[in-house]
Amino acid sequence: MAMYSRSGRPRPQSGGFELAIWYYMRLSGVALFVLALAHFSAQHFLSDPKDQTAVWIFHEAWNNVLRRFLDWLMLVFVLSHAVFGMRTVTMDYVKGGLRTLALSVLWLVGAIVLAMGSLVVFTVTLPGA
Repeated sequence: MAMYSRSGRPRPQSGGFELAIWYYMRLSGVALFVLALAHFSAQHFLSDPKDQTAVWIFHEAWNNVLRRFLDWLMLVFVLSHAVFGMRTVTMDYVKGGLRTLALSVLWLVGAIVLAMGSLVVFTVTLPGA
């Protein structure tokens, strides 16, 4: 088997965590495609874009538990796909102690952004609403 594939990173032969991430990146890419199409369809086909303001998002779109959950799910997949992608790049190109530092910062920033995004999606409402 060739070391590199024209269709992307070859499947790891070792198994374990690297193989799980390899599969996750492919599945999360497909999930992101489906979620992005669902989000686009809900925003542009099920409701009129000319009426969409911040007030509309809070009162109409995010007043629906399913819409909030789908937005949060898209946040989780986008963020995890990005973090695992950056992890792969870091593992390929950074060596030694700098790799450990870079990966630690990556995991920390990913966790903070996920916490902040989840807080917004699940708790933010309009004042006085």
